[in-house]
Amino acid sequence: MNITPLTRTLIAGALLVSLSGCGYLFGDQGVFRDKSEDYKKAPDMPVITVPETKDSEALQEIYPVPPVANALLASEEFEVPRPTPLSAGAEDEIVRIQSLGEESWILVAEAPGQVWPQVRSFFASAGIPVPRVDARAGTMETGWLALESATMASRFRVRIEQGVQRGNSELHVLQQNQAGDINAWPDSSDNAEQEAEMLKALAQFIANSAGTAPVSMVAEQAISASGKISLQETAGGEPFILLTLPFDRAWASLGRGLEKSTFDITDRDRSSGVYYATFSGPQAEDDDGWFDWLWGGDDDHPQAGQPFIVSVTAEDENNVAIFLRHAGEATSPLEKREKQALLTMIKGNID
Repeated sequence: MNITPLTRTLIAGALLVSLSGCGYLFGDQGVFRDKSEDYKKAPDMPVITVPETKDSEALQEIYPVPPVANALLASEEFEVPRPTPLSAGAEDEIVRIQSLGEESWILVAEAPGQVWPQVRSFFASAGIPVPRVDARAGTMETGWLALESATMASRFRVRIEQGVQRGNSELHVLQQNQAGDINAWPDSSDNAEQEAEMLKALAQFIANSAGTAPVSMVAEQAISASGKISLQETAGGEPFILLTLPFDRAWASLGRGLEKSTFDITDRDRSSGVYYATFSGPQAEDDDGWFDWLWGGDDDHPQAGQPFIVSVTAEDENNVAIFLRHAGEATSPLEKREKQALLTMIKGNID
C-alpha cells in the first residue's frame, strides 16, 4: 500500500497525541494526579472589602479558634493517666458457678449477646420447649417438664444479666413446681436441688460451646455490656470504685478481689463495711509485668508491705462506693497516682 505524505503527517500526529496523552492524564500536571497536597499551594486571598453601608457579619471564620484562658491550666505538673486494663486479674475459666449464701449463678467471660444464643441452643439440644422468650429482658421460660424421680412437673426461668466486668455475663436460674399459684414466679426456687442441676448442665454446655456460637444483636443491645463497675472521683478529687451491686454481694466480691490483688486481709468489720489489709505486691514472675506496667518501673513497689483500710459504703440499695486509704493516712497519705493504680488493680479483680 502506498502511503502519501498527507497520511504520514496524520499518523505522526496521532502517535504524538497518544504518547502525550499519558502525561496529560497521569503525569505531575495530569488530570488524575495526586491532589492531596494542592492545598499547600493555595494563595492567601485578601479579605473581601464590604461597603460601609452593607452588613459584614456573615464574613466570619467558619471554625474560629477560641482564646485560651491561662487561668484554667493546671497549677501543678500533669501526668497522663494510664489506660485501665481489660482485666487486671484475668483467669483461665470462661465459665464458673458463683455462690453467695443460698444464691448461685453462672459467671461467663463473654458478652450477653454471645451467651444468649448458647442458652437457646442448650434448650433446643435437650428438647426442652421454651414457650416464652424476651431478649430485651434477657429471660427465657421453659414449659412444664416431667423430670425423673420428681413427684410433680417443673419449669425453669433463665435470666441473663450483664456481669460486673465489661464483656461478662451472669445467668440466674429459677425453678418452680406445678403447684399453688403457677401464674407468678416465686422469689426463690421451690426445689433447690433441681435448680443446682440445671445450673450445672447449663454451665457445662456453655463451657463446651464457648466462642463458637453466633451473637444476638437484640440481646446485645438490650443488655448493657459496659459492666457494673467503674473508677470515679469525689468532688474533692479522691478516686473510688463505684460498684452496682447490693451491699452483701459487693462485700463478698470485694473480699475475693482484694485477695486476687495480692492483699492479705488481716481483719474485717462487716457492720462498718471495712477491710483491714496489707499489700503484698507481686507473688510470681507472671505478676511482674503487670505490676511494672502499672507502676511504671522495675524498682520495688513502694507500697509493698504497707497496711491499708478498704471501706465499702452503700450509696443506695444497688450501688456501693469503695474507698482505699493508707492506714497511716494522717502521717503518710497515699499519692493520688498510687491510689488510682491500686484501685484499678482491685477493680479488675472484682466479679
